[in-house]
Amino acid sequence: MSETDEDALNRPAPDDQHDDIYDEEGYVRHDFLTLVGAAIADRDVLFLRQHVARLHESELGDLIEAIQPDQRLELVKLLGDDFDLTALTEVDEAIRMQIVDQMPNAQIAAAIGDLDSDDAVYILEDLDDEDREEILAQLPFTERVRLRRSLDYPESSAGRRMQTEFVAVPPFWTVGQTIDYMRDEEELPESFTQIFVIDPTFKLLGAVDLDRILRTKRQVKVETIMRETNHPIPAEMDQEEAAQLFEQYDLLSAAVVDENERLVGVLTIDDVVDVIQEEAEEDLLRLGGVGDEELSDSVRETSRSRVPWLAVNLVTAFLAASVISLFEATIEEIVALAVLMPIVAGMGGNAGSQTMTVTVRALATRNLDIHNAWRVVRREAGVGLLNGMVFGILIGIVAALWFQDPNIGGIIATAMLINMMAAAIAGILIPLLLDRIGADPAVASAVFVTTVTDITGFFSFLGLAAWWFNIR
Repeated sequence: MSETDEDALNRPAPDDQHDDIYDEEGYVRHDFLTLVGAAIADRDVLFLRQHVARLHESELGDLIEAIQPDQRLELVKLLGDDFDLTALTEVDEAIRMQIVDQMPNAQIAAAIGDLDSDDAVYILEDLDDEDREEILAQLPFTERVRLRRSLDYPESSAGRRMQTEFVAVPPFWTVGQTIDYMRDEEELPESFTQIFVIDPTFKLLGAVDLDRILRTKRQVKVETIMRETNHPIPAEMDQEEAAQLFEQYDLLSAAVVDENERLVGVLTIDDVVDVIQEEAEEDLLRLGGVGDEELSDSVRETSRSRVPWLAVNLVTAFLAASVISLFEATIEEIVALAVLMPIVAGMGGNAGSQTMTVTVRALATRNLDIHNAWRVVRREAGVGLLNGMVFGILIGIVAALWFQDPNIGGIIATAMLINMMAAAIAGILIPLLLDRIGADPAVASAVFVTTVTDITGFFSFLGLAAWWFNIR
């Protein structure tokens, strides 16, 4: 027996409970990572099959993200057919592509055949056209057609996120026939909560919940117990809008229909939860001007994603600097102005960011529209006035005592009031305007709001100082 084999046999096994791969803070345990890393280095397939292949897809995804980049592909190779490809739907796109690009198309095709259609589409949609077609060509005809139909729908649409496996029956079937069908049919979805009712052309007529099926006598026809599907989701609908329907109507699943109202799939709550998280992360990243950046991106990719808005910020910074240059003589005479003016602009910028964040989120969740916009504008203006008075008085007192000059205190207090008002109004009007013209307020608002608060802050403070000390 080789030394490597002895090490593999002597390697301690982790606890059998799946939850034990995480520490108290929810991260993958360091000792488990060490064991897995050693098993990969020793090519200990037995250990990996016993303690890694058995993990839930989300746990396996966390493990893949936690191990070293050079270990990821080796882990997939060592597990072979035991590797659950669904785990790749739980990792960053960059990591997923790093692994998939190195996997043979035949292995991907074999693994995709065992996946739910929505998970299969999630992996296939990022592949090159040539690789995707080669993989699809190796799948059974029916499965290939279903996946191609989903891939034909726009990215981030309900059609891309739907699952094409569902249970549908004609309205004239009895409950008994439906139950027998579900017992005998082998290719049913692994889990489902409702049965759809369709006509011969696959047009959606209604749905029946499983609990209703179980409570009804066998001889009753399905059409007498079905309910009308009030919220079918068009396949072309944006996934964020579909998620809002789930939230509004407390849905667990919903039928997805094409332009002819024919049933083409079902959207389930587990996919919608992923959509909600994905959209929330996207909005948060866009507010910071970093697009769809991920932690696994390279230095070059990360830099490239941040450069555009940093360049725009540079231009707007020059605008603010040009305002300061107008009052160069005043600043030279009164040094206190140079010390205090960043406070006015900084406070205004923070106040504007608060209002802007609330506004962008309200627009994303459709809680803010043309009907209630004026009321919200008045509220934010009131908040800006109140906060401007409070902090204006506070900074005015501090500045007067600091520089032993009540004039400085009065000027900065007034400038603070003006800029806080401008910040509140800009923080709501700019996102509303961008949304109205079709631009993404989450991406563009921050730069413009900061520009407004910087220019207003500098101009009001330095302008008031120049005017006041000139008339004295």
